[in-house]
Amino acid sequence: PEPRPEASTGSRIGELVQRQGVLAVLLTVILIASFVYPTFASLDNARGVTVQASFLAIVALGMTLVIITGGIDLSVGSVFALGGVLAAWASQWGFFAALLVPLVVCGTIGLVNGLLIARANMAPFIVTLASLLAARGMLLAFTDEGATTYLVPKDSAFAELGQGSVWGFGYPILIALALFGAGGLLLQRTSFGQTLFAVGGSSDAATLMGLPVARTKILVYTLSGLLAGLAGALNAARLSSGVTIVGVGMELDAISAVVIGGTLLIGGAGSISGTLWGVLLLAVIQNLINQIGSLNSSYQSVVSGGFLIVVVVAQRYLARSRRTT
Repeated sequence: PEPRPEASTGSRIGELVQRQGVLAVLLTVILIASFVYPTFASLDNARGVTVQASFLAIVALGMTLVIITGGIDLSVGSVFALGGVLAAWASQWGFFAALLVPLVVCGTIGLVNGLLIARANMAPFIVTLASLLAARGMLLAFTDEGATTYLVPKDSAFAELGQGSVWGFGYPILIALALFGAGGLLLQRTSFGQTLFAVGGSSDAATLMGLPVARTKILVYTLSGLLAGLAGALNAARLSSGVTIVGVGMELDAISAVVIGGTLLIGGAGSISGTLWGVLLLAVIQNLINQIGSLNSSYQSVVSGGFLIVVVVAQRYLARSRRTT
């Protein structure tokens, strides 16, 4: 039977809320914060917030592709830290070495994840958890248990990549925006993007349709590793060193940003723009906590967890509403 017009309209509204609800929340928080804290709306503060958010955004971009296929990547935090240390170490041989070494190593970690998940049919949670431990172990071994800190040469082209700016906006921001633009086109305008949705919706159905399910999963995990390594390299360039303690819990922040942005944890639905708004919302919350001054950074986890619970509950409700209509 034909669906009732009211039900069809409600379904469309629910889908719109899932995709763009986080943007409305973000704009509301920014508007309220600008009135309460005048320094929040300053251009310098906006630059600081966006630069800090750019590294998480790049990691979350890869996580978005993985989750859309119905997977998960718990290794990105450790891979991020490893990429930063490798970039700082390789920077003594020039700009291209500082970028190429972390991309090759981190991309290989992602490739191994994808092969084990797609070809050996292993659970993504277990595989990427093992990669998390392995990457962190490689990091500690490479730095003598954190006793050795590799520095990026001052005034080098690689340091400029992390610290330079155009019209006051740092290169990491511009790189993140360019990657999100390319990711949006990949997801919405290519057959590969449509394959991601199909694989996440039903891997068995996608196989029956003749889609390259295994190859698609291998590619998304490889991209996740590459993007995490790139983000780590950019962070090392900005800090002028390979810091070993970064990236702890970053995988949870990336997953939170992706889910808050409207991507379903079960796969088959999501958007690149939603992830960007989710990352910015988490960054704004952190900045507000700093503006308040009397609260420490642990409150960010409390607020982020609250947002995540609300979003997941809303997603389940909207999904149930669409099934009944």
